[in-house]
Parts: sequence; structure tokens; C-alpha cells
Amino acid sequence: MKRAYVAALVVAGILSGIAAGFYFTRMRGGPPALERAILFETPRPLPEFALVDQAGRTFDRESLRGGWTFLFFGFVNCPDVCPTTLATLAEVRRIAGDLPPGDRPQVALVSVDPARDTPDVLARYVAHFDPEFTGVTGSAGSIDALTRHLGVAVVVGPTADDGSYSVDHTAALFLIDPSARQSALFGSPHDAAVIARDYRRIVAARPR
Repeated sequence: MKRAYVAALVVAGILSGIAAGFYFTRMRGGPPALERAILFETPRPLPEFALVDQAGRTFDRESLRGGWTFLFFGFVNCPDVCPTTLATLAEVRRIAGDLPPGDRPQVALVSVDPARDTPDVLARYVAHFDPEFTGVTGSAGSIDALTRHLGVAVVVGPTADDGSYSVDHTAALFLIDPSARQSALFGSPHDAAVIARDYRRIVAARPR
């Protein structure tokens, strides 16, 4: 059964990548040469949503305006992919630290396990990687609506006798532009140096 869950996620990821491939951009006369990221020809507006961050403040579409943000969907009890990805994103921010303040990327972890990932739990978790990271949670319905819109596959595993369970999820990174639109998609595996180089090219190619 576990293999079936993972296979479903892999298929969903492949389909998402194929669909995204039709949306390469023509910014400033031609697309920037990217190593891994897929850049959309027309950035996709995010839907309206209402979540909360690790401080209990409202986190919605307006919260993403004015800067670049990597959205990553994961959960605190994730044993491998999530901590590895967050550590990678922390390194991306370090590499991009020489960019103008408005062009430096932010990172938001949106929990796919809201039953366990309360704001307090997320606050402690994301601070371990970077004190500037934002942890996001909310109602299961609100998170489900956002994951469906972005094509994020989420499969909750069976509950063990001790009450624990796992959550399989898409490991892609979604780059949100300063107008709160999905601008690019970064598939896994993730490499900080590659992500940082692609990120610089995307930011540089955006019309000012």
C-alpha cells in the first residue's frame, strides 16, 4: 500500500512537470537559460486563501505581495525530504544574500499536517533552519484547497498503534513573484547552487 502511495505521488509529479513544460516564458525577448526550473510564460495568480503563520498572524495572498517567495509543502514530523529541502533553501538564501533586499527570496513552509503542526510547533521548527523562514498552517480544508490549486499531491498514511502516521507529498518548490503569482516550478532533487543560479536568472529577466 505504501508503494502505491509513493507511486501516485511520482505519477502526479511527472504529470505536473509535463503540464508545466508548456508554459516556458518569453520575458525580455526570450526565456532565460535555466538549469532545472520551469518558468511559466504567463505567471499564474494564486487563489484567495486564509491561513496563519507561526506567530498566529493571517497568512494570505496579500502576505506574498512585494517580494519573491519559495513555497514548500511539508510537515514537521517529516523524516528526510522536508529537513533536507529546508536546509537547502537556507543555503539558497545565503548564496543570494548579495542581491538587493527586494530581490532576496523568502521561504514559507506550508504544513500538510495541520493536526500536529500548530503555530508554536512550526515556530520552533522553521527557526532551526533560518530565523527568517515562515511556517504556515491552518484548517485542513483551506490547506487542501491551496494544494489542489497548485497540483500538490498529499497522501496521509495509516495510523500506527502509537498514533503516529506519515504524510507523502510533492517535494516541488513553487516560486511566487512579487505580484503573488506562481512564476516558476523547481522539481526535485534540489541543489542549492543550481536553485540559486536559476533564481537569479528569473529575477533578472522579470520586467521592471
